[in-house]
Amino acid sequence: MSRPGDTSDDHQPTPTGDHEPDIDPDAEFDGPPIVEIAEAIRREGAPVPRRLGRSVVAEDRALGWAEFGHPDGDVVLWFHGTPGARTQVPPSIHQNALQRGFRVVTVERPGTGTSTDHRYRRIADFAPDVESLVDDLGIGRFAVVGLSGGGPYTLAVARHLPERVVVASLLGGLGPTRGPDAVWSYTRALRFVAPAFEVLRTPVGRVLASGIDLLAPVADPVFSAYAALLGFADRPVLRDPQFRAMFLQDLLAARELRSVAHDMALFSRHWGFALDEVTPPVIVWQGLADTIVPPSHGHHQASRLPRAELRVRPGEGHFAGFADVATVLDRLREVWAQETSEPVTAP
Repeated sequence: MSRPGDTSDDHQPTPTGDHEPDIDPDAEFDGPPIVEIAEAIRREGAPVPRRLGRSVVAEDRALGWAEFGHPDGDVVLWFHGTPGARTQVPPSIHQNALQRGFRVVTVERPGTGTSTDHRYRRIADFAPDVESLVDDLGIGRFAVVGLSGGGPYTLAVARHLPERVVVASLLGGLGPTRGPDAVWSYTRALRFVAPAFEVLRTPVGRVLASGIDLLAPVADPVFSAYAALLGFADRPVLRDPQFRAMFLQDLLAARELRSVAHDMALFSRHWGFALDEVTPPVIVWQGLADTIVPPSHGHHQASRLPRAELRVRPGEGHFAGFADVATVLDRLREVWAQETSEPVTAP
Protein backbone atom coordinates (compact mmCIF):
# COMPACT_ATOMS: atom_id res chain seq x y z
CA MET A 1 0.00 0.00 0.00
CA SER A 2 1.44 3.36 -0.96
CA ARG A 3 1.57 6.21 1.54
CA PRO A 4 3.01 9.69 1.89
CA GLY A 5 6.52 10.18 3.22
CA ASP A 6 9.81 8.37 3.25
CA THR A 7 9.77 4.60 2.67
CA SER A 8 13.45 3.85 3.11
CA ASP A 9 14.44 0.56 4.73
CA ASP A 10 17.31 1.79 6.91
CA HIS A 11 15.13 1.71 10.05
CA GLN A 12 16.14 5.17 11.20
CA PRO A 13 13.64 7.33 13.11
CA THR A 14 12.60 10.08 10.72
CA PRO A 15 10.78 13.10 12.14
CA THR A 16 8.38 14.46 9.56
CA GLY A 17 6.35 17.61 9.14
CA ASP A 18 4.51 16.42 6.04
CA HIS A 19 1.25 16.02 7.94
CA GLU A 20 1.25 19.22 10.00
CA PRO A 21 0.17 22.05 7.69
CA ASP A 22 -1.46 24.23 10.34
CA ILE A 23 0.32 23.31 13.57
CA ASP A 24 3.89 23.89 14.65
CA PRO A 25 5.24 20.37 15.39
CA ASP A 26 6.68 21.58 18.71
CA ALA A 27 3.92 23.98 19.69
CA GLU A 28 2.26 21.60 22.15
CA PHE A 29 5.38 19.74 23.20
CA ASP A 30 7.78 21.11 25.79
CA GLY A 31 10.03 18.08 26.12
CA PRO A 32 13.18 17.09 24.25
CA PRO A 33 12.95 16.83 20.44
CA ILE A 34 11.69 13.50 19.15
CA VAL A 35 15.09 12.73 17.60
CA GLU A 36 16.73 13.00 21.03
CA ILE A 37 14.10 10.70 22.51
CA ALA A 38 14.65 8.20 19.71
CA GLU A 39 18.41 8.21 20.41
CA ALA A 40 17.76 7.61 24.12
CA ILE A 41 15.51 4.70 23.25
CA ARG A 42 18.21 3.26 20.99
CA ARG A 43 20.82 3.44 23.78
CA GLU A 44 18.55 1.59 26.21
CA GLY A 45 17.75 -1.20 23.75
CA ALA A 46 14.04 -0.38 23.43
CA PRO A 47 12.34 -0.34 19.99
CA VAL A 48 13.30 2.48 17.61
CA PRO A 49 10.52 3.88 15.42
CA ARG A 50 11.02 3.98 11.67
CA ARG A 51 9.21 7.32 11.52
CA LEU A 52 7.76 9.78 14.01
CA GLY A 53 5.19 12.45 13.31
CA ARG A 54 1.98 14.27 14.10
CA SER A 55 -1.23 14.41 12.10
CA VAL A 56 -3.70 17.27 12.27
CA VAL A 57 -7.12 15.89 13.21
CA ALA A 58 -8.98 19.15 13.88
CA GLU A 59 -8.38 22.85 13.35
CA ASP A 60 -6.29 23.26 16.49
CA ARG A 61 -5.38 19.69 17.41
CA ALA A 62 -2.98 16.93 16.34
CA LEU A 63 -2.26 13.33 17.35
CA GLY A 64 1.31 12.05 17.65
CA TRP A 65 2.32 8.74 16.12
CA ALA A 66 5.26 6.43 15.51
CA GLU A 67 5.79 3.77 12.89
CA PHE A 68 7.44 0.34 12.98
CA GLY A 69 7.76 -2.61 10.64
CA HIS A 70 7.24 -2.89 6.88
CA PRO A 71 7.10 0.57 5.28
CA ASP A 72 4.45 -0.45 2.75
CA GLY A 73 2.75 -3.26 4.67
CA ASP A 74 -0.84 -3.74 5.74
CA VAL A 75 -1.47 -1.24 8.51
CA VAL A 76 -2.01 -2.08 12.18
CA LEU A 77 -2.97 0.86 14.41
CA TRP A 78 -1.65 0.24 17.92
CA PHE A 79 -3.22 1.98 20.94
CA HIS A 80 -1.15 2.22 24.14
CA GLY A 81 -2.32 1.48 27.66
CA THR A 82 -2.82 3.83 30.62
CA PRO A 83 -0.35 5.44 31.04
CA GLY A 84 1.47 5.21 27.74
CA ALA A 85 2.72 6.92 24.62
CA ARG A 86 3.85 6.19 21.06
CA THR A 87 6.73 3.83 21.96
CA GLN A 88 4.75 1.51 24.23
CA VAL A 89 5.22 -1.51 21.97
CA PRO A 90 6.89 -4.91 22.40
CA PRO A 91 10.70 -4.62 21.98
CA SER A 92 10.60 -7.02 19.01
CA ILE A 93 7.79 -5.17 17.23
CA HIS A 94 9.87 -3.99 14.27
CA GLN A 95 11.21 -7.39 13.24
CA ASN A 96 7.97 -9.23 13.96
CA ALA A 97 5.93 -6.73 11.96
CA LEU A 98 8.48 -6.70 9.13
CA GLN A 99 8.45 -10.50 8.86
CA ARG A 100 4.65 -10.56 8.62
CA GLY A 101 4.25 -7.66 6.23
CA PHE A 102 2.68 -5.27 8.73
CA ARG A 103 3.20 -1.53 9.10
CA VAL A 104 2.48 -0.80 12.76
CA VAL A 105 1.46 2.79 13.55
CA THR A 106 1.19 3.62 17.25
CA VAL A 107 -1.19 6.49 18.03
CA GLU A 108 -0.96 8.73 21.09
CA ARG A 109 -4.13 9.92 22.75
CA PRO A 110 -4.64 13.59 23.68
CA GLY A 111 -2.61 14.68 26.69
CA THR A 112 0.43 12.47 26.19
CA GLY A 113 3.62 12.70 24.14
CA THR A 114 3.26 14.96 21.12
CA SER A 115 -0.55 14.88 20.95
CA THR A 116 -2.44 18.07 21.69
CA ASP A 117 -4.29 17.99 25.00
CA HIS A 118 -8.05 17.65 24.58
CA ARG A 119 -11.01 16.43 26.64
CA TYR A 120 -13.36 13.97 24.98
CA ARG A 121 -16.87 13.55 26.38
CA ARG A 122 -16.96 9.82 25.63
CA ILE A 123 -14.61 7.06 24.48
CA ALA A 124 -16.48 7.07 21.15
CA ASP A 125 -15.28 10.63 20.44
CA PHE A 126 -11.73 9.36 19.85
CA ALA A 127 -12.77 7.46 16.71
CA PRO A 128 -13.42 10.44 14.39
CA ASP A 129 -9.95 11.77 15.26
CA VAL A 130 -8.44 8.43 14.26
CA GLU A 131 -10.43 8.58 11.02
CA SER A 132 -8.81 11.96 10.29
CA LEU A 133 -5.38 10.52 11.12
CA VAL A 134 -5.66 7.53 8.79
CA ASP A 135 -7.00 9.78 6.02
CA ASP A 136 -4.01 12.07 6.55
CA LEU A 137 -1.57 9.16 6.35
CA GLY A 138 -3.19 7.72 3.23
CA ILE A 139 -4.34 4.55 4.97
CA GLY A 140 -7.29 2.60 3.58
CA ARG A 141 -8.16 -0.57 5.45
CA PHE A 142 -6.35 -1.45 8.66
CA ALA A 143 -6.34 -3.56 11.81
CA VAL A 144 -6.48 -2.15 15.34
CA VAL A 145 -4.79 -3.42 18.50
CA GLY A 146 -5.23 -2.05 22.01
CA LEU A 147 -3.36 -2.84 25.22
CA SER A 148 -5.22 -2.58 28.53
CA GLY A 149 -6.66 0.96 28.68
CA GLY A 150 -6.27 1.17 24.91
CA GLY A 151 -8.88 -1.57 24.52
CA PRO A 152 -11.97 0.66 24.77
CA TYR A 153 -10.54 3.02 22.15
CA THR A 154 -9.80 0.05 19.88
CA LEU A 155 -13.44 -1.02 19.99
CA ALA A 156 -14.59 2.56 19.43
CA VAL A 157 -12.59 2.77 16.20
CA ALA A 158 -13.81 -0.66 15.04
CA ARG A 159 -17.39 0.38 15.66
CA HIS A 160 -16.98 3.77 13.94
CA LEU A 161 -15.19 2.46 10.81
CA PRO A 162 -16.53 -1.07 10.17
CA GLU A 163 -15.81 -0.86 6.43
CA ARG A 164 -12.14 -0.02 7.05
CA VAL A 165 -11.27 -2.02 10.17
CA VAL A 166 -10.45 -5.54 8.98
CA VAL A 167 -9.88 -7.01 12.44
CA ALA A 168 -9.39 -5.79 16.01
CA SER A 169 -7.38 -7.30 18.85
CA LEU A 170 -7.60 -6.65 22.59
CA LEU A 171 -4.57 -7.38 24.78
CA GLY A 172 -5.95 -7.48 28.31
CA GLY A 173 -8.46 -4.84 27.26
CA LEU A 174 -10.48 -3.01 29.92
CA GLY A 175 -14.24 -3.59 29.77
CA PRO A 176 -17.14 -1.15 30.26
CA THR A 177 -18.13 0.07 33.72
CA ARG A 178 -21.52 1.51 32.75
CA GLY A 179 -24.72 0.30 31.13
CA PRO A 180 -25.85 -3.22 30.18
CA ASP A 181 -22.33 -4.10 29.00
CA ALA A 182 -20.71 -3.34 32.38
CA VAL A 183 -18.29 -5.99 33.60
CA TRP A 184 -18.68 -7.31 37.15
CA SER A 185 -15.24 -6.39 38.49
CA TYR A 186 -13.49 -4.02 40.86
CA THR A 187 -13.43 -1.55 37.96
CA ARG A 188 -17.16 -0.91 38.51
CA ALA A 189 -16.05 1.20 41.46
CA LEU A 190 -15.01 3.80 38.90
CA ARG A 191 -18.69 4.64 38.53
CA PHE A 192 -18.90 5.80 42.12
CA VAL A 193 -15.87 8.04 41.93
CA ALA A 194 -16.83 9.48 38.54
CA PRO A 195 -17.89 12.86 40.03
CA ALA A 196 -14.48 13.17 41.68
CA PHE A 197 -12.74 12.40 38.39
CA GLU A 198 -14.73 15.13 36.69
CA VAL A 199 -13.87 17.71 39.36
CA LEU A 200 -10.22 16.67 39.60
CA ARG A 201 -9.62 15.96 35.90
CA THR A 202 -7.96 19.32 35.22
CA PRO A 203 -5.87 19.71 38.43
CA VAL A 204 -4.78 16.06 38.39
CA GLY A 205 -3.87 16.46 34.74
CA ARG A 206 -1.71 19.46 35.59
CA VAL A 207 0.09 17.56 38.34
CA LEU A 208 0.71 14.60 36.04
CA ALA A 209 1.87 16.95 33.30
CA SER A 210 4.58 18.37 35.55
CA GLY A 211 5.44 15.15 37.34
CA ILE A 212 7.54 13.45 34.67
CA ASP A 213 10.58 15.66 35.29
CA LEU A 214 10.38 14.87 39.01
CA LEU A 215 9.92 11.17 38.30
CA ALA A 216 12.80 10.81 35.85
CA PRO A 217 15.64 10.52 38.43
CA VAL A 218 13.79 7.80 40.37
CA ALA A 219 11.99 6.11 37.47
CA ASP A 220 14.07 2.95 37.59
CA PRO A 221 13.60 2.13 41.32
CA VAL A 222 9.92 3.09 41.11
CA PHE A 223 9.49 0.72 38.18
CA SER A 224 11.28 -2.04 40.11
CA ALA A 225 8.91 -1.59 43.04
CA TYR A 226 5.91 -1.65 40.68
CA ALA A 227 7.13 -4.88 39.06
CA ALA A 228 7.56 -6.50 42.48
CA LEU A 229 3.99 -5.63 43.48
CA LEU A 230 2.40 -7.10 40.36
CA GLY A 231 1.14 -10.64 40.16
CA PHE A 232 3.76 -13.35 39.75
CA ALA A 233 2.76 -13.99 36.13
CA ASP A 234 3.83 -10.51 34.96
CA ARG A 235 7.11 -10.26 36.87
CA PRO A 236 9.26 -12.08 34.27
CA VAL A 237 8.04 -9.66 31.57
CA LEU A 238 8.70 -6.52 33.59
CA ARG A 239 12.10 -7.77 34.74
CA ASP A 240 13.22 -8.41 31.17
CA PRO A 241 15.83 -5.69 30.37
CA GLN A 242 14.36 -4.82 26.97
CA PHE A 243 10.80 -4.57 28.25
CA ARG A 244 12.03 -2.54 31.20
CA ALA A 245 13.87 -0.13 28.90
CA MET A 246 10.82 0.18 26.67
CA PHE A 247 8.41 0.98 29.51
CA LEU A 248 10.80 3.46 31.15
CA GLN A 249 11.64 5.26 27.93
CA ASP A 250 7.98 5.38 26.92
CA LEU A 251 7.10 6.93 30.26
CA LEU A 252 9.75 9.59 29.79
CA ALA A 253 8.80 10.12 26.13
CA ALA A 254 5.19 10.71 27.21
CA ARG A 255 6.37 13.89 28.96
CA GLU A 256 2.82 14.93 29.80
CA LEU A 257 0.45 12.43 31.38
CA ARG A 258 -2.79 14.39 31.25
CA SER A 259 -4.11 11.44 29.25
CA VAL A 260 -4.19 9.37 32.45
CA ALA A 261 -6.67 11.77 34.04
CA HIS A 262 -8.68 11.83 30.81
CA ASP A 263 -8.72 8.03 30.57
CA MET A 264 -9.87 7.53 34.16
CA ALA A 265 -12.70 10.02 33.68
CA LEU A 266 -13.81 8.37 30.43
CA PHE A 267 -13.54 4.82 31.80
CA SER A 268 -16.04 5.82 34.50
CA ARG A 269 -18.61 6.89 31.89
CA HIS A 270 -20.69 5.08 29.31
CA TRP A 271 -18.47 4.56 26.26
CA GLY A 272 -21.03 6.02 23.85
CA PHE A 273 -21.74 2.72 22.10
CA ALA A 274 -22.73 -0.86 22.91
CA LEU A 275 -20.47 -3.87 22.43
CA ASP A 276 -22.96 -5.49 20.06
CA GLU A 277 -22.50 -2.51 17.71
CA VAL A 278 -18.89 -3.56 17.00
CA THR A 279 -19.21 -5.61 13.81
CA PRO A 280 -15.61 -6.37 12.68
CA PRO A 281 -14.00 -9.53 14.08
CA VAL A 282 -12.34 -9.01 17.47
CA ILE A 283 -9.65 -11.28 18.91
CA VAL A 284 -9.72 -11.08 22.71
CA TRP A 285 -6.42 -12.08 24.36
CA GLN A 286 -6.75 -12.66 28.09
CA GLY A 287 -4.22 -13.87 30.62
CA LEU A 288 -6.00 -15.95 33.24
CA ALA A 289 -3.56 -14.75 35.93
CA ASP A 290 -4.12 -11.07 35.07
CA THR A 291 -4.38 -9.03 38.29
CA ILE A 292 -4.68 -5.63 36.55
CA VAL A 293 -7.60 -6.31 34.20
CA PRO A 294 -9.21 -9.46 35.63
CA PRO A 295 -10.16 -12.35 33.31
CA SER A 296 -13.84 -11.44 33.72
CA HIS A 297 -13.23 -8.51 31.37
CA GLY A 298 -12.05 -10.70 28.52
CA HIS A 299 -14.74 -13.33 29.00
CA HIS A 300 -17.51 -10.75 29.33
CA GLN A 301 -16.52 -8.73 26.27
CA ALA A 302 -16.07 -11.88 24.18
CA SER A 303 -19.60 -12.98 25.13
CA ARG A 304 -21.12 -9.69 23.93
CA LEU A 305 -19.09 -8.79 20.85
CA PRO A 306 -20.84 -10.24 17.76
CA ARG A 307 -17.70 -11.66 16.14
CA ALA A 308 -15.38 -12.24 19.08
CA GLU A 309 -12.74 -14.92 19.35
CA LEU A 310 -11.52 -15.49 22.92
CA ARG A 311 -7.90 -16.57 23.28
CA VAL A 312 -7.06 -17.32 26.91
CA ARG A 313 -3.52 -17.72 28.26
CA PRO A 314 -3.50 -19.99 31.34
CA GLY A 315 -0.95 -19.00 33.97
CA GLU A 316 -0.11 -15.74 32.19
CA GLY A 317 -0.75 -12.19 33.32
CA HIS A 318 -1.70 -8.78 32.01
CA PHE A 319 1.11 -8.57 29.47
CA ALA A 320 0.61 -12.08 28.05
CA GLY A 321 -0.41 -11.07 24.53
CA PHE A 322 1.82 -8.01 24.57
CA ALA A 323 4.89 -10.13 25.34
CA ASP A 324 3.98 -12.72 22.69
CA VAL A 325 3.54 -10.26 19.84
CA ALA A 326 4.57 -12.84 17.23
CA THR A 327 1.49 -14.94 18.03
CA VAL A 328 -0.75 -11.86 18.13
CA LEU A 329 0.45 -10.70 14.70
CA ASP A 330 0.24 -14.22 13.27
CA ARG A 331 -3.44 -14.40 14.21
CA LEU A 332 -4.06 -10.91 12.83
CA ARG A 333 -2.52 -12.01 9.54
CA GLU A 334 -4.68 -15.15 9.44
CA VAL A 335 -7.89 -13.23 10.05
CA TRP A 336 -6.83 -10.51 7.60
CA ALA A 337 -6.45 -13.17 4.89
CA GLN A 338 -9.89 -14.58 5.74
CA GLU A 339 -11.58 -11.17 5.67
CA THR A 340 -10.01 -9.74 2.51
CA SER A 341 -8.93 -10.81 -0.93
CA GLU A 342 -5.83 -8.61 -0.77
CA PRO A 343 -2.50 -10.39 -1.23
CA VAL A 344 -0.22 -10.60 1.77
CA THR A 345 2.54 -7.99 1.62
CA ALA A 346 5.90 -9.70 1.26
CA PRO A 347 8.66 -8.55 3.64
